[in-house]
Amino acid sequence: MLAYFEGRVLERTENSCILVTAGGIGYEIFLPEHALAQLPAQGGTAAFYTSFIVREDAQELFGFPSWDERQTFNVLTGINRVGARTALAILSRYRPDDLRRIVADDDAAALTQVSGIGKKTAQQIFLELKYKLKGDAPVSFSPAASAKTSVYRDALTGLANLGYDEDTAGQVLRTVLESEPDLDVGEALRAALKALARGKK
Repeated sequence: MLAYFEGRVLERTENSCILVTAGGIGYEIFLPEHALAQLPAQGGTAAFYTSFIVREDAQELFGFPSWDERQTFNVLTGINRVGARTALAILSRYRPDDLRRIVADDDAAALTQVSGIGKKTAQQIFLELKYKLKGDAPVSFSPAASAKTSVYRDALTGLANLGYDEDTAGQVLRTVLESEPDLDVGEALRAALKALARGKK
């Protein structure tokens, strides 16, 4: 895992920099806007926590001034239909603490301020962030947390495919998984369907 780079700034572009390490190898690292604004002049030293993203058509490094930003980027790219460039755009607009405040304030509309994110996508991102970001706590990447997140996401997709409103379904799923955190996708889906059916009575 390419998780940290320190070196000399060789070049900068509109959304990245070329960082040359002590070994003489240069890496292009894509950065959020605030990190670009803080880059030293050519020849200056910079350091970034990084996330290495591999796609079918590209392999790219994304860099961040803090570990918290790097981990939050990984949370964002773990959300369905949120790619690395969208996650970078979100972190160019909002820092991790801003995102936690958005979650705490139930302010899904704030995400529409990010270029390229509409109301429906903002609501989807918000629902998953609300589940993954716990108030002021650091972002967690334990295997248990990752598995729980995957169960939530897959079960939510199943409920949406059955015609349930994602906002309502997401709230029910969160309640179900908080009370029974060890459920698999099928069990979580069945429990949520029962709870939704009770709610209609």
